[in-house]
Amino acid sequence: MSIALSFSDKSLLSGEHGEAAAFAMRLLVRFAEAVGAERFIDIEAAHIDGCLYLGQVSLDFIEHLVHLGGRVRVPTTLNVGSVDLIHPELFAGSDEVGRAGARLMKAHEELGCVPTFTCAPYQTIFRPRFGAQIAWAESNAIVFANSVLGARTNRYGDFIDLCCALTGRAPCYGLHIGENRRARVLVKVESLPEEWEEAGLSCVAVGHTIGRRCGDRVPAITGLPASTNEDDLKALGAVAASAGAVALFHAVGLTPEAPTTDAAFQGRAPEEVIRLTAADLRETAHNLSTVPDGTPLTAVSLGTPHFSLSEFERLMRLIDGARPVIDVYVNTHRAVLEELQRRGWEERLRAAGVTLVIDTCTYVTAVMRDVSGAVMTNSGKWAYYAPGNIGVEVAFGSLADCVASARAGKVVRL
Repeated sequence: MSIALSFSDKSLLSGEHGEAAAFAMRLLVRFAEAVGAERFIDIEAAHIDGCLYLGQVSLDFIEHLVHLGGRVRVPTTLNVGSVDLIHPELFAGSDEVGRAGARLMKAHEELGCVPTFTCAPYQTIFRPRFGAQIAWAESNAIVFANSVLGARTNRYGDFIDLCCALTGRAPCYGLHIGENRRARVLVKVESLPEEWEEAGLSCVAVGHTIGRRCGDRVPAITGLPASTNEDDLKALGAVAASAGAVALFHAVGLTPEAPTTDAAFQGRAPEEVIRLTAADLRETAHNLSTVPDGTPLTAVSLGTPHFSLSEFERLMRLIDGARPVIDVYVNTHRAVLEELQRRGWEERLRAAGVTLVIDTCTYVTAVMRDVSGAVMTNSGKWAYYAPGNIGVEVAFGSLADCVASARAGKVVRL
């Protein structure tokens, strides 16, 4: 299928906006033809996942664009990199990877990208409006933008996301189109574990289930806890996008495109109904752990996606008392760090034995001092990826469980 090109598309291809933009537009045209798009649309913003160093090809691609004088044409944020540029001493990998990783991050800045270095750009000032057409990469950012904010993006990958940023254009297909945002699967949460005081555990269990069972189909969820907040939906989407290919979910009564079940399905019937009971949710959460209760731990890792200020507010209420006997890491971003410093919380956290990790995340790069044993987390995404990425055993639990376990040096449940 040939794609219709606008006057601005042709001017990009002709090099009127520079060689880098022309190079990016040529790649986008080939990509658009591959996915069957009929035209391009303007985008308001981009989020780039490619500043995490995965090999020389990543750096070669960006250096080529820098050499061509490339500049992004829309506000463009950056996902996590390989190095905490604020605390470079935390990086425990090879010098070669450390240097290349830092260079990759800085090269993106030379293209005009904003050095947010976070997987949660939506919890900074760069928060897309409802209905905004954007080109975002990073699975949790994509699903949050689509689901919780009602912005519109596909699951863009490395390089294509940057091509969109350099041109301000994206192929019009998939979730950019309203009718493709219709729910296909109804997920009915019929009962909740009474012992779970936090909505977060239920949301992680539901998210993991829809990731495993819905693939890339859009689910609509009913019956989530009344206390479900934005961070809970963030956790739900993150694990759903990790365990499957979910890029959009509707939580009926909670997310903007699903005031009712009928609205989520755009008046049509679901293709499938998935019913979840309290027992199902307990089993799903239990299966996120690869070790039994009582297992000795070497560390606790929180904040995947990056910890928000609201999550720190909850953590601050738990840190007073005995210090942890193992390492405790919290992954967050620069905007939250500035607020922690302003409130005097950074010093309190460090005094309580907490290591703040900025610009990156503990499961994607060499930061953790000891990975010889099991690690506990309250993140379904971290629990899903860490065993494969860094070779650790994992225990999953609530934030309060994680803090108590850090003090005990082993997996405990409250």
